[in-house]
Amino acid sequence: MKRLRRILYALFGVVILAALIIAAWVGMWMPTSLPQTAGSIGVAGIRSPVEIVRDEDGIVTIRAQNDVDAAFALGYVHAQDRLVQMEMMRRLVAGRLSEVLGSMTLSTDHNMRVLGLYRAAEQSEAALPDDVRARLEAYTAGVNAYINGHTGSWPPEFAALFHRPEPWRVADSLAWGRIMALRLSGNFWSELLRYRLSQQLTPDELESLMPMGDGAQTASLSPELPPAAPSEDSLLAGLGSILAPSPDASNSFAVSGSRTGTGAPILANDPHLGLESPIVWYLVRIETPDSVLVGATSPGGPFVIIGHNGHIAWTLTTTHGDTQDLFLERLDPADATRYATPDGTAAFETRTETIRVRGGADEQITIRSSRHGPILSDLRCYQWVDKSYVLALSWPGLLADDRTATAIYRLNGAKDLDSAFTALRDFHTPQQNFVLADTAGNIGFVAAGRVPIRKTLSANSTMPAPGWGGEYDWRGFLPFEELPQVKNPPQGYIATANGKITPDGYRHFITAIWPDSYRQDRIKELLRGSWKTTLDNAAGIMRDTYSTAAREQLAILLHYPPMASVFDINRSAASEVLQRWDFRVNRENAAPLILTTWLREISKSMFSARLGDQFIDFAWANPATALAIAKQQDAHWCRSDFEPCRKMLWVSLGVAARQLTDRYGSDVGKWRWGDAHQARFANPLLDRVPLLGDWLFEPLETDGDDYTLNRGTPSIDYESDEPVFPHVHGASMRAIFDLSNLDNSRFMIAGGQSGNPLSPHYRDLLVRWRDHQYVTMVGQGAETLTLLPAP
Repeated sequence: MKRLRRILYALFGVVILAALIIAAWVGMWMPTSLPQTAGSIGVAGIRSPVEIVRDEDGIVTIRAQNDVDAAFALGYVHAQDRLVQMEMMRRLVAGRLSEVLGSMTLSTDHNMRVLGLYRAAEQSEAALPDDVRARLEAYTAGVNAYINGHTGSWPPEFAALFHRPEPWRVADSLAWGRIMALRLSGNFWSELLRYRLSQQLTPDELESLMPMGDGAQTASLSPELPPAAPSEDSLLAGLGSILAPSPDASNSFAVSGSRTGTGAPILANDPHLGLESPIVWYLVRIETPDSVLVGATSPGGPFVIIGHNGHIAWTLTTTHGDTQDLFLERLDPADATRYATPDGTAAFETRTETIRVRGGADEQITIRSSRHGPILSDLRCYQWVDKSYVLALSWPGLLADDRTATAIYRLNGAKDLDSAFTALRDFHTPQQNFVLADTAGNIGFVAAGRVPIRKTLSANSTMPAPGWGGEYDWRGFLPFEELPQVKNPPQGYIATANGKITPDGYRHFITAIWPDSYRQDRIKELLRGSWKTTLDNAAGIMRDTYSTAAREQLAILLHYPPMASVFDINRSAASEVLQRWDFRVNRENAAPLILTTWLREISKSMFSARLGDQFIDFAWANPATALAIAKQQDAHWCRSDFEPCRKMLWVSLGVAARQLTDRYGSDVGKWRWGDAHQARFANPLLDRVPLLGDWLFEPLETDGDDYTLNRGTPSIDYESDEPVFPHVHGASMRAIFDLSNLDNSRFMIAGGQSGNPLSPHYRDLLVRWRDHQYVTMVGQGAETLTLLPAP
């Protein structure tokens, strides 16, 4: 027994010693993964010394003697702070995640290879103008100078994976634009969903559920299409977050000097993206003797995406133009390697690629493309019932002649509104609403990007089109001059928030269905009410939590009188809270929590049985449809009899009230939106580590919902009965530009400058982001690192 006890003590001592060694390694070696922020470093690739100044928030000012050295330094600091993010991004686009992460990402790699985004980025590199290429090559050299010169530990994710990043390439920077374009161009997904639903709904039911939009005509309907994919596969689960559409997102507005307190324009923007850690933005100020650039860059690229250059400021919101089409290709019955075209059959363009899998066997795949684009039905997640057809994707983001990088480069150097518009002629994808202002007092807007001109619309461009006859083919893109645009409008302001941006009588097709205009209309309402806008007024607009949508939704719901036969005390208390609500979606309020839970249960009750396996995909993409149908008392879903519809709504409130009581207690007065609505900002890699994810990414209570200017898009799990709605999408950054003195401009990003969880700047801006605080970037800082030219 004594001998056994000694053995156990020895084993215990070994465990303790191992734990101490690991702790010492983490405590002493892992901090060497943090960047050097003071002193000097010799690097090859610059002509003159460059200063990198960091302030107390880790925000960088670069001071260089020329633009090329400045681009080098930007690549260097991006690699210092965000190398893991950059590495995973380029591997995602190239379909090479499995080389690092193993078979768990094999499906994603397969899908990205089929799309061919990285291949398109490589092709567009060959056509870069010399000055744009020089900037990208200098940036690339800066990234590689850091990788090659790094002597400490790699960031924790790389250390855990025993991974060392490869040298950076120019194509890697161009690939960043391609993946962002994909995330902001998702209308093919709705075409696919509508096609699937058409297999199980009558035409009238389908039209009431997913209308074809304004201007739809019988002549635009497609001929009969073959069967769609099997309904038991979820599009949302199969295509994944990369291919699924991004929620309608972003606010931007400009106010002319005649309506501001300074007499010069004010410009504001908060682009809405998925909330993760690190966020896609990195703040920087770049000074050279000839120029200044200030704003938000994205690690992986050398350009300021949203910012100012001392002369002009520019912002972005997504247009949600219809720039993607699905085409059905009919296979040759005698030879499945060929498909039908207007001129007979043609062979698919094919290529073979190898996906290398860490810890597993490599996978070789054959990728096919038709004259319309890559064969989307070759995606691993998607298979056809009818093997006589395949599905191809047409999208400008896949074209080799894309000049978007050139457009952003030229925009960074524009001196006034007119030269900015000239630069944006080369902006190809994704289509974006650019709202701009210059120091001469001009404001303007243009929906820049390639918008296809179709010979004929297939179901108003809401369904896939037959590809074999050619009648639905594209015949070019809208000329830049004919895209929606305006300079110095008479009302003195411009507002975009993803709603309709075409004027009455506009003759071109941009999209069949615009996102709702609640946020856009709210901005205009607030601007009309403030004759002399200030920076604080602009900040207040972005902080606004009033929900016009909630007001309208409750008006619909409360139009149906309560039914005594289905009423109880919880339902009554919840109803009273809603009736007293001021429609502010604040985290202290109970009403947003009650309404969101109620709407989820209404959608389940109205659609789940009829839509079956398609319900989750539909409800996720169309969360407000149930209310629209209830308002119309649509006989297809709510039944023409008033009582069944009314009973369904009030029974759903009872279900919601019970769920809320079970989760948050019986005292309705203690229910809070903030208890259910929290932003987590998880790291895509570290969140997979048990316990570590919860420790690093503590949730933060937030305000807002999907319809408020202070955007707080909740994730609604239609398969759950839990009244929990995480905040997953919202303002990834905020910027307010003062054109009377651009150094007064205000900025904030969601998270922190660093992507390293050991850094004090990993999450240090989160609370200030939540509370709508800002920083200025005027070149201040306490630490200076000097890059010195070296052989």
